[in-house]
Amino acid sequence: MRTVYAAITAAFLFASSVSAQTTTQNFDSGWVFAKGDIEGAETIAGAGSSWEKVSLPHDWAIAGPFDQYAPSTGSGGWLPTGVVWYRKPFTLPEVDKGKRVFVEFDGIMERGGVWINGHHVGHRPNGYSSVRYEITPHLKYDQDNVIAVRADTSAQPASRWYAGGGIYRHVKLITSGDIHVDGWGTYVTTPQITANSATVKVENAIINRSKSERTAHLEISLTGPDGKPAGTFKGAPQTLLVGRSLKLNAEGAIINPKLWDIGQGHLYRADIKVISDDGDVLETDSQSFGVRQTEFRTDTGFWINGKNVKLKGTAIHADGGAFGMAVPLSFYERRLRGLQALGVNAIRTAHHPFSPEFLDLCDRLGIVVMNEAFDMWTVAKSPNDYHLFFTDWSSLDARDFVKRDRNHPSVVIWSIGNEIHDTPYPVVAKSIVARLKTIFNTEDPSRPVTMALFRPNTTKDYENGLADMLDVVGQNYRENELAKAHADKPTRKIIGTENGKNRSNWLPVRDNPAYAGMFLWTGADYLGEADRAGWPFISNPSGLVDRTDVVKPIGWERASWWAETPVVKIGRRVTEVIDTSELPTMVGVAMPQPKGPGVLNDWTPTDLKPHTEKVEIVTNAAEVELFLNGKSLGKKPRNADDSAIKYDVAYAAGTIRVVAFDSAGKKVAEDELKTAEAPAAVRLIAEQTAIAPTFDDVGYIRAEVVDARGVRVPNASHKLTVSVEGAGTLAAFDNGDPTNSTVFQSPARKAWNGRALVMVRATETTGKIKVTVSGDGLKPATVTLNARK
Repeated sequence: MRTVYAAITAAFLFASSVSAQTTTQNFDSGWVFAKGDIEGAETIAGAGSSWEKVSLPHDWAIAGPFDQYAPSTGSGGWLPTGVVWYRKPFTLPEVDKGKRVFVEFDGIMERGGVWINGHHVGHRPNGYSSVRYEITPHLKYDQDNVIAVRADTSAQPASRWYAGGGIYRHVKLITSGDIHVDGWGTYVTTPQITANSATVKVENAIINRSKSERTAHLEISLTGPDGKPAGTFKGAPQTLLVGRSLKLNAEGAIINPKLWDIGQGHLYRADIKVISDDGDVLETDSQSFGVRQTEFRTDTGFWINGKNVKLKGTAIHADGGAFGMAVPLSFYERRLRGLQALGVNAIRTAHHPFSPEFLDLCDRLGIVVMNEAFDMWTVAKSPNDYHLFFTDWSSLDARDFVKRDRNHPSVVIWSIGNEIHDTPYPVVAKSIVARLKTIFNTEDPSRPVTMALFRPNTTKDYENGLADMLDVVGQNYRENELAKAHADKPTRKIIGTENGKNRSNWLPVRDNPAYAGMFLWTGADYLGEADRAGWPFISNPSGLVDRTDVVKPIGWERASWWAETPVVKIGRRVTEVIDTSELPTMVGVAMPQPKGPGVLNDWTPTDLKPHTEKVEIVTNAAEVELFLNGKSLGKKPRNADDSAIKYDVAYAAGTIRVVAFDSAGKKVAEDELKTAEAPAAVRLIAEQTAIAPTFDDVGYIRAEVVDARGVRVPNASHKLTVSVEGAGTLAAFDNGDPTNSTVFQSPARKAWNGRALVMVRATETTGKIKVTVSGDGLKPATVTLNARK
């Protein structure tokens, strides 16, 4: 503690009188990486020639190998853990001398320590926290500096899902003057909105580390979603005391604001200047925000911009499948747009802070977010998880979390915990709720706080007052229990924080106006949490979509309940999909089947002899008509409870087709399945025509095994091999199979359900990227992408 205090004191005493506006630069490139706890790695001369060159974000653990005896266990996806080091040399010009310099990490997994030129400047146990450290006192100018980072995941098991390893998110180098924004100190709200105007309130926490007091005020320039000026205003002058942080304020208005809404990610930008009384610009900042009103009501649930909306949400984990925890933004966008197409309008970040760019994306797409802070408090869920650090670090982690994310219009509610095991001890649990709520309500009084209560009737949360400490009462599963808790006390606001995917879970939410909505477990398959299933499962197959974002039958069923566009999909119900006799650890465990809950979207049964197939149709249309090889099998209306429309069909090879009609008899959608013959070829479908050589830009190419007529062969499991030539390289190769332990960087992988997904990156700004996929006995296929700037 004395060393930390000395470092803080030294940083404070370094204050000069430099006035400089803040600049931020990307700090992702030029790093080197090594595994092992290397003696002297933090020193200036600490790197050897064997260190690997890397760019960030970098999840070292996703490279594997998968190992059924890994200390991370199935919870961590059987992937490696341990101590690793990162180093980066850099120089700063002499003109920067006297400025304040900070390094900001969006995430180091985990127990991350940071050194600059051999001096320790900070440590944070929580691998999901964004952290900022001042490195000013230890810098050299016009000379080499070295930043070193130690990341340690050796204490295992430490997570219930795959958490990755290393510096897996972006890094920034921030330079400022002695008077600068204090951390994530900018806060923009729109407290009053009418049809013709919106009040914009800007609060800017400014710290004065110069040698003298200054008087200053804020000047704000707004830019609208159309890129045009949207107004200017300024605040009253205040005195910035030496060594103190002070909140400067300014308030103005937007005329005829364009509202941020679900599916409408209209964003404004506030450009902020801190102006001294003699006209000097002491500091600048910029913050995007949305103009929107949200509210949770006791009787009618969630409201946004004067409209009552049911939140149709899913929880997701942060991993990007084959990319692990170093997730390109294009992967997240592909996933979120796919979920939106199924009718999803809300996301719960399970169960920790996600990256800032993920929330930026939700802002742009118009997706509502329940932003969650912790999966555990003082009681462990894994022996070496965050419970070891919660008492000492949770207040700092919570405060940084809410300050970092509070300007995102997508965030409408905070969750302070998921299925917390402290609740059997209400004296402890209630004191933690009170402490965390105070932090959240202080740093962001504009949003309510909830938590995902776990079996609250068992722990008496509805009786002992704990539930009523929350602004909105959240409960996982047992939807009728939460409905009764509201009926018992109608002043409660309620939301389903985690829910099953059956009709029995949906109907109590759909039909109870007080229910603000629900969050399904889960939106997408995710790595880890496979301990109950056991090896060879590497991922949890509980999503509406698989790891490669192929929609499962249960996803189409959900779309028939949630989507606002016409949906119709054919499936055939099968009694068994996997042989559970080989998976004894699954007995008695509600583990979703890899191909869906007993329904397959194909017309290629194993038995091709005459028999009866049980066909199920999910739709949001008023009526459907089913055809087999052009012959009508009759029309049927949509079921009142939204259950699947069922037909018993005498199987015949060929084409089965469904047509959906609205209430006026107009055709609104159709779907068809064809019987597949022998596998003959690979088909490639590129989702992009051009990609840039950046971390976030990835080309996605769907590979399918098809017969001679181009029909996907659903049971094809051929070994596929990828080659990439020209101005690109293979980034990852996946098939979505939760039991396939081939490393994702391998160019060879079996097809699963006749599918795989090739992911490529550009290595140049011009040229062609030729991607070829071949398979044993199959005609290969090639697609070409363009590299671009």
